[in-house]
Amino acid sequence: MKHANGFFRLAQRFSARAFLLIFPALLTSVPSLAQSENNSDTTPCTRSDNSKISDAALAGGTGRCPLAPAEGATTPAAPAVTATAPAQPQTTLINHRLLGVVANYTTVETQDHIGRLSAATKFKLTAKTMTDPITVSFLAGIALLGQARNTDPTYGQGFSGYDKRFATVYADTGIGTLMTSSVFPTILHQDPRYFQLGTGGFRRRMRHAVGSIFLARSDAGAPQFNYSQLLGNAAAAGISNAYHPESQRTLGNTATVWGTQTLLNMLCNVAKEFWPDVRGKLHR
Repeated sequence: MKHANGFFRLAQRFSARAFLLIFPALLTSVPSLAQSENNSDTTPCTRSDNSKISDAALAGGTGRCPLAPAEGATTPAAPAVTATAPAQPQTTLINHRLLGVVANYTTVETQDHIGRLSAATKFKLTAKTMTDPITVSFLAGIALLGQARNTDPTYGQGFSGYDKRFATVYADTGIGTLMTSSVFPTILHQDPRYFQLGTGGFRRRMRHAVGSIFLARSDAGAPQFNYSQLLGNAAAAGISNAYHPESQRTLGNTATVWGTQTLLNMLCNVAKEFWPDVRGKLHR
């Protein structure tokens, strides 16, 4: 009971801190409303013949009516209106579900608009992934399997033992996703998404998928060493020592957790590279 109470206190503190990290970022992602400036003179501008003057012809773009030309004088041509470039479309997160089931917001397929992720959107990656019903169900299944195999007997059995296993699995996945998709990419200005190659032979695409663990894109699109992935997994493995059983709080176990997470991310990249091809054949 003492261990259970201690675990739940740690879980509560973690949930509170994760909420404080994610919730403000979600708020900043809401687009601000554009405020239009009110003109002091709203009376429509008219010519001497009582016909209205178009907004494009207003003097100097100030919204004020031009002075009427003297009788017999020629009216100068209205200044050309310079067309403004359309605003760059905002990057939207697309859920390319792996195997048609698993939540996958971090893949850019060949036909997708790449765009640039804001800090708020990077935190949305974690929020959307960890609140997806399939993600929660999948992690609940892993915890149930651990319960059946009685992995780490210190958790015990029954509902209390299952709670601990599920909380541990969910925290491991959530912290790992938060560090590799949100925190480190924001701090280091890197893009946490996987960019599908989509063309070329099998070996070339496999090298691209595996190499993406070590090579990332900066927010500006330049290739960089993937510090976000490797350091993020290392940080998550270190944090897990705060709530894992004491027997697992060793340097060797922490290194094993880091290596396992990195290998799983590598396998996920392979799936992200080739799943669109399989999906296309299935839909034919």
